[in-house]
Amino acid sequence: MALTESTMVKLGSKAPDFNLPNIDGENISLEHFKADVLVVIFTCNHCPYAKAVEDRLIELGNRYSGMVDFVLISSNDAENYPADSPEKMAEQARNKEYPFPYLFDETQEIAKAYSAVCTPDIFLYNNERRLEYRGRLDDNWQNPNQVEREELKMAIEAILNGKGIDFKQIPSMGCNIKWK
Repeated sequence: MALTESTMVKLGSKAPDFNLPNIDGENISLEHFKADVLVVIFTCNHCPYAKAVEDRLIELGNRYSGMVDFVLISSNDAENYPADSPEKMAEQARNKEYPFPYLFDETQEIAKAYSAVCTPDIFLYNNERRLEYRGRLDDNWQNPNQVEREELKMAIEAILNGKGIDFKQIPSMGCNIKWK
């Protein structure tokens, strides 16, 4: 596993469109999401960084249900990383009771369009689908009991309350996306 930091895409960038299969086989596009805040997270099943924050993402998804849309996207090469196959993604989502769609980017074109490079790689968009936040979930990916700054939550709250994000955005870090 190669530790990789997110590329810190330019704030204000427009969310690239997508139309990808969910774990149930139904395709979901950007237009599917209607909430004023959309959080797009590139992740996977096998990365220790992604696994370490998974429960916290589920908690945020449940906490902001009806106010914020979340979508997870796996772009990993499932042939060489079978733990990230659509079947294993569906199993993981069921076992963990994901409150959000989990999409498979088989061609990896969507990860490239978003300039996603690691798992997890987190992007928060406003109601115009302009990028407001890109960075880490919080300040301690390894130990949820030692988190002092919940930065994604802080960003969500700022946008929901019509405010700008007034803190330094620190890159997310994790395993590199497993490119074909």
